[in-house]
Amino acid sequence: MQLLFKEISDNHEITVYDTNELYGEKGNFRVLQFLNEAIQGAMDLDHPERVMFEYPRAIIHLMDFNDSSFKDVFLIGHGIGTIASYFSDKRFKVAELDKKVVELSKQYFGYSKDNVLIGDGRHIMENEEPDTYDFIILDAFTEKGTPSQLISKEFFQLTSDKLHSYGSVIMNLIGRSDNDNLINAIHSTLQESYNYTKTFSLPVEGVHDIQNVIIIGSHQPIHYEARYMAGFNEINLNEGHIIWDKI
Repeated sequence: MQLLFKEISDNHEITVYDTNELYGEKGNFRVLQFLNEAIQGAMDLDHPERVMFEYPRAIIHLMDFNDSSFKDVFLIGHGIGTIASYFSDKRFKVAELDKKVVELSKQYFGYSKDNVLIGDGRHIMENEEPDTYDFIILDAFTEKGTPSQLISKEFFQLTSDKLHSYGSVIMNLIGRSDNDNLINAIHSTLQESYNYTKTFSLPVEGVHDIQNVIIIGSHQPIHYEARYMAGFNEINLNEGHIIWDKI
């Protein structure tokens, strides 16, 4: 491993490094990582256009398959800018809490767009006009997981107000696919604001293993082709409690 950058910013301990092996694959990779080995993005330096991880590939498919002519996206959580870079011909507005993450994405990962606003994603979204976006993507994490203000009933109603009538909200979450109380609660809360929802997870060896979980909500039926979901399978969740903003 070759360390390129390490610093404690206002919000994270951030590391950028090059490595010849990532998740068992040999190659030439560059990684952006937070505390506790939480990888936020990775680039194949030999093939920079490659989307490395399964969850952005699955999200990209859900976007393309449900609305191939979409134009406007609001994205909370920048990372190295994988999804916004992939859809270079679309209009993205990105909210990122940590300005250092944005600086590093440009310096080390070649992110070239000037479309990232620094600040709390929910607060930034509140100032957007209603009926504006085709997709709202949530891919924001702290060391404690997805911020609570981004999974409440009030937040999901806000996303519904900012989306077109045919728009969708898509979330990348971390949890268990089998009876995870928080994942169940997020899904049940989302159903309060959207007519249609689907949940997907990657296969795991044990039911208690933690992995990426993708949840999508829409007012239109949701479609996908399993072979393009990068290994994600649709799952059914148990009913959970409704999450409200903390007063």
